[in-house]
Amino acid sequence: MTASFAAGHSDPTVQPVPASVVQRVDAADTTLHNPKRAVLSLGSNLGNRLETLQGAVDALEDTPGVRIKAVSPVYETEPWGVAADSQPSYFNAVVVLKTTLPPSSLLERAHAVEEAFNRVRDERWGPRTLDVDIVTYAEVVSDDPVLTLPHPRAHERAFVLVPWHDVEPEAQLPGRGPVAALLDSVTHNGVEARGDLELRLPE
Repeated sequence: MTASFAAGHSDPTVQPVPASVVQRVDAADTTLHNPKRAVLSLGSNLGNRLETLQGAVDALEDTPGVRIKAVSPVYETEPWGVAADSQPSYFNAVVVLKTTLPPSSLLERAHAVEEAFNRVRDERWGPRTLDVDIVTYAEVVSDDPVLTLPHPRAHERAFVLVPWHDVEPEAQLPGRGPVAALLDSVTHNGVEARGDLELRLPE
């Protein structure tokens, strides 16, 4: 994966969201008072990976004070931080949402969703049924060790930047600049679009 994901190029497998779905999502936004925009990264490399990611999207949408605005295409990626052949490959995606939850509560919900899919935390960068990371929350920049914002490694992870760029080509990573520019500085090796797979935007 190289030139096809350079700045200004879009993935031809990305399909526009039907207007009817957009209208329903926008209507649901009226139930949120002064919502904040957040970007979350989803990953799974154990079990039924696609089913798990879809379950995570649905669980986030079912969260009071959360409305999913966009769901990226699915990518199959090599494990991060370990030898490529030491673990199964990941399915990764990014969701953009609006929420009235503060960052700490959104993190609690992310962990609850992980636990619902039997996430086990016994090895750093180990295999997992589900990983839900908060990439950004509004324009918040924080070095809180419990929840560092934006995610401290997002700028160097193609498996976050590539799907995020698909759904928000003009996105900015606070403190780091345009996602499109960040993509030029990371390798896309091991990040493969899965045009045969799709995550549904909750209705």
